[in-house]
Amino acid sequence: MAFLDRARKVQDEFDGRLRTVGHGRYGRILRMARRPTQKEYIRVLEVTWIGALLIGSVGFVIYIFFTQSGPWIWQNLIQNL
Repeated sequence: MAFLDRARKVQDEFDGRLRTVGHGRYGRILRMARRPTQKEYIRVLEVTWIGALLIGSVGFVIYIFFTQSGPWIWQNLIQNL
């Protein structure tokens, strides 16, 4: 089989898969999907950033507690036993 024949076969297989994208499991979802407006996109970014900052802040507070206050609390608990 020549190189051009193999290339044509690969291209035909790819095109065949591409044609069936809208008919499979996720076809309905892909057909209903639309591009978000700029306002929707900005709102999603804002919510994502707020969530990331909130989770990061909670993690930082927990880290500070266990590195600064944790040893002091642990030493006092051991001395009381």
